[in-house]
Amino acid sequence: MRVVVTRPEGQEEDLVARLEQLGHDVVHCPLIAIESLGDEPIEVSGYDWVVVTSANGARELRRRATGTMPRVAAIGAATADAFGGADLVPAVSTQEGLLAELPRPTGRVLFAAGEGARRLLPDALAADVVTLYRTLELHPTELPAADVYVLASASSARALGALCTNGAVVSIGPETSRAARLAGLDVVAEAVDHSAAGIAAAVTDLADRRSGSVTRADP
Repeated sequence: MRVVVTRPEGQEEDLVARLEQLGHDVVHCPLIAIESLGDEPIEVSGYDWVVVTSANGARELRRRATGTMPRVAAIGAATADAFGGADLVPAVSTQEGLLAELPRPTGRVLFAAGEGARRLLPDALAADVVTLYRTLELHPTELPAADVYVLASASSARALGALCTNGAVVSIGPETSRAARLAGLDVVAEAVDHSAAGIAAAVTDLADRRSGSVTRADP
């Protein structure tokens, strides 16, 4: 199956390698780019929790944080890995899932995210918010043809929707699926595990269903 991976430049290698290992024809066409919003140190001492909800936010906070790091809550395993580990990773990789598992009282919380991030969790916890990066949508002059487009963020869904109104997509999770549908795209599969491994499994499950196969190699 021909698969277009839309992740930012430099963040696609793991997913591309997994998909190619599973026998898919993979093309990388980045539809978003990540732009840091500064280099100033971010003091984390005095907080009881730091919350990170994306791998990009985790990397930026790790780069800029100063002081004694408090307990860290990450929205998913990939975000925790990008930060170098976390004290809490919820079973459900959404802000709702993270909010449900944070112990109460949470104390003072720092919410580190990108520009335009959902405010469900910081509003519920009266958290301080630091905006670390912005996501830029890219619009290539020619979109590669594909059996399926892989989307790992709501921003990439909006960018694809501006280029292709009837594309079939595999989504990393519910927020990305929601944005894809709003953009007029056909979400044909959603990863159960919100990670590169989960996306690869979802793509291969889809390929098996389309071919009528009942077996699937592990990613």
